[in-house]
Amino acid sequence: MAVQINPSILSADFARLADEARAVQGADWLHVDVMDNHFVPNLTLGVPIVESLARATDTPLDCHLMMTDPDRWAPQYVEAGAGSVTFHAEAAAAPVRLAREIRAKGARASMALKPATPIEPYEDLLPELDMLLIMTVEPGFGGQAFLDIMLPKIRRTRELISKHGLELWLQVDGGVSTATIERCAEAGADVFVAGSAVYGAEDPAAAVRALRTQAEEATGTAGWACAH
Repeated sequence: MAVQINPSILSADFARLADEARAVQGADWLHVDVMDNHFVPNLTLGVPIVESLARATDTPLDCHLMMTDPDRWAPQYVEAGAGSVTFHAEAAAAPVRLAREIRAKGARASMALKPATPIEPYEDLLPELDMLLIMTVEPGFGGQAFLDIMLPKIRRTRELISKHGLELWLQVDGGVSTATIERCAEAGADVFVAGSAVYGAEDPAAAVRALRTQAEEATGTAGWACAH
């Protein structure tokens, strides 16, 4: 599974979003954090901004919906131009139906788990998904410190993916940087959301390349990757 680096525009300059999207040449996806001030204590952006971003960049959009009632709202983000839409397990009323609807509209369906939410109850849902997101901070704010205690959960999730023979991407989001990305890759992640580590750098595109190199090297020696 190829390493993917998804810069998070939550750490970008919101007054220059089109320029900031173009500043991360070489990124696989542009990660868009949608917060509703209900599911998480912050308010960011919505459908009109996603529509504008989709027109402004050729990099596909990876929308992470931190909101209540994603069953109602998620399909609108596909229509707005998102190539991947992530809803939270804790917020979705009917996650299988929602994942199928997202896929039917032409996007990749992804489900996110907050740090305290275990993966095991969702094992049977994994075949319905294209990606699973393990939050490595509490969702709601950028710039938080990485939670090392999430590494065993990443490993267990990778084991479940392998157990069922799934082509499921495993994404991590929160505190991903040059200091933490190798541990995430060794544990089983292959898609990495990085905000401050990219947009806080002098050269965001170079930061993307550096993170990719680190993750690829760590993946190359990881037991889970060698087993494939």
